[in-house]
Amino acid sequence: MDWDTAAFYAVNGLAGQSTALDWLMRQCSSATNFVVLVVAFLAWRAWLDWREGILITSVLGVLIGAGDFLGTQLKFWIARPRPCQVLLNVHELTGCGKVFSLPSNHAVNAATAAALLGVLFPKTRGIIMPLLLLGGISRVYLGAHYPTDVLAGWCLGGLLGTMVGYLVAKSSWQSPPEPPFPPLSGG
Repeated sequence: MDWDTAAFYAVNGLAGQSTALDWLMRQCSSATNFVVLVVAFLAWRAWLDWREGILITSVLGVLIGAGDFLGTQLKFWIARPRPCQVLLNVHELTGCGKVFSLPSNHAVNAATAAALLGVLFPKTRGIIMPLLLLGGISRVYLGAHYPTDVLAGWCLGGLLGTMVGYLVAKSSWQSPPEPPFPPLSGG
């Protein structure tokens, strides 16, 4: 047995043993909960500075869409079956999933958002990183992905979010543009 399968069984083997842990892992894997957290944060940022909020919301929406599309294309190109499709004694708490396994699009999307927000708002990293870790572990716990599927998703999403985050940070998004000509003085 390879290390990826062994690690999958070690994490997934915990499923079904604790109602509280099963509930927590379902919550950590819920795309709805992820979206609610991100939207709440972006709404708060927009309340503080509407230009910033609109820009970051737009960038993040496009970026997650692009990452999700890229992850799906990679799934079909790599065509790795999900563990619940090929392994015995898998604890499936939320179903097996519809398409292939590598990379985990949950991990791609979460890492994209975490990296972008972590670059633009470094103080959020202490909250974002544990949530990202729990979300990734939950995908294995629930029986949907191998650990390497999650790691690949984190790498892809982290790369996308970090690159775009640094591009946005280097732009002039935080300060109003300078007028092309100095103001005329009345006199």
